[in-house]
Amino acid sequence: MPASPETLSVSDVNRRARQALERDFDELWVEGELSGVSRPRSGHVYFTLKDDRAQLRCALFRNRARFVAAPLRDGDLVRVRGRLSIFEPRGDYQLIAEAVQAAGEGELLVAFERLKAKLGGEGVFANARPLPYPPRRLLVLSSPTGAAIRDVLAVLAARWPLTEVTLIPVPVQGREAAPAIIAALGLVNRQSALDPERDAILVTRGGGSLEDLWAFNDEHLARAIFHSRLPVMSAVGHEVDVTLADFAADARAPTPSAAAEQLVPDRRDLTHRLAVLEGRLARAAQGRLEREGQRLDHLRARLRHPGEGLRRQRHTLASLEARLAGAMARRLDSERGHLDHLRRRLAAHPPEREVAEASTRLARARTRLEQAMTQRLAISRERLGALARELQAVSPLAVLGRGYAILTDERGQAIRRATDTRPGQPLTARLGEGRLTVAVKRRWRR
Repeated sequence: MPASPETLSVSDVNRRARQALERDFDELWVEGELSGVSRPRSGHVYFTLKDDRAQLRCALFRNRARFVAAPLRDGDLVRVRGRLSIFEPRGDYQLIAEAVQAAGEGELLVAFERLKAKLGGEGVFANARPLPYPPRRLLVLSSPTGAAIRDVLAVLAARWPLTEVTLIPVPVQGREAAPAIIAALGLVNRQSALDPERDAILVTRGGGSLEDLWAFNDEHLARAIFHSRLPVMSAVGHEVDVTLADFAADARAPTPSAAAEQLVPDRRDLTHRLAVLEGRLARAAQGRLEREGQRLDHLRARLRHPGEGLRRQRHTLASLEARLAGAMARRLDSERGHLDHLRRRLAAHPPEREVAEASTRLARARTRLEQAMTQRLAISRERLGALARELQAVSPLAVLGRGYAILTDERGQAIRRATDTRPGQPLTARLGEGRLTVAVKRRWRR
């Protein structure tokens, strides 16, 4: 029986289709006419691209929609950069847009993207040095007659007039703009070694079309900003405009006015903050004073005059003296009573009589001891004599005295049998009086 085919859910089908579509198609540009432009409250933009034969749904999410300069209107011919995908919950095939431009700007954007990829791969966009906050002397590279420098100076004067601003006039549009800005950057960086008070650079201009801002997409200008010893902030165009100078700078602001706001604090905010901190400090100091005053009152209540302590000690000492005197008097009375008792006992039993009686008992005991010792010695002498007689009766020396002898070999062993000897063996004979050395000549057996 053949195996049943795999059954997929709708979600599985849509997910696999989305994965295949995103895997097989890279980022692409699509040109067409806008239709059905919708802007819900979420900030996203939804529209349809169409030509005379087909249409394609598109979604431009909020984080990318804010970079689109011109408003999107039905009927406009545009070029959209994005990637194909599928919205899985509804199975809608759509283009996720990354950028939208008028169809006539295509060549410039292609050049922009090519330079952006090249410089990004070389690390030209890796600057991220912090700018001094606030800068002491700010060098502004901009047009002296443009609205950008007026906005910057107005914001700086209102927020932080302590920053000294030096305008370096440069063209900000046309072919001569990029070389002039590069030369100005080189000049101010060389002069910074002689004037260390200069500590930040602002490159700025107002908004315009892509062609108007193209000088700030110059490859050499991006490199000059990247190699600047002084940190650089770029504020070119409006919020939706992005240039290579913005990527190469250490910081970017969406507008010239925003750049000035980012560079310096607002003195009004600082004044308000200082007032808040002053109030907090005053309240903290007042609270500390009140707490310390309470603590002082508490300590003052616990503190007593030294004389009062001395009076208490004097009273205690007098009480102890009285107790000591009473205890000593009671001890003396007790000791006197005990002494009288001992005297009465001594009078009832005088020591002379005790000594006389003890002497009499000692004399009697000496007499009994002498009699017992004499009697014990007599009994011991009699017993010793009897034992001596018994010992004499069994002593071998008595046998030797009757003419017998005791033979011993070289080792001092007694000879009891003739077979214990050998011919020629020397023996020792002990007699009743003296010893003899003899030799065995012959043995007999009986």
